[in-house]
Amino acid sequence: MDYSYPTPQDVGIRIAPHLKADRFCAGFEHGLKGGQLDKVEYMRLSFREGYRASKLYLRELRRSRGILEFPARWRVRLKAA
Repeated sequence: MDYSYPTPQDVGIRIAPHLKADRFCAGFEHGLKGGQLDKVEYMRLSFREGYRASKLYLRELRRSRGILEFPARWRVRLKAA
């Protein structure tokens, strides 16, 4: 199934003039898809700013739909004595 993700312009986010628009949009889409910042090319300023904008947009979108927070994932380790 193909998904269509909104662009920053679609949701009303302006790209700062000092950032590269193509990298910003790539970071925004990567963040919407749930990607992680695990590659060197993802550390560029424009990509990171787009990624951050997508995470803030998703947080606001969830709040507007009534989802405040997802439950925390806890990992419990027990040792038998």
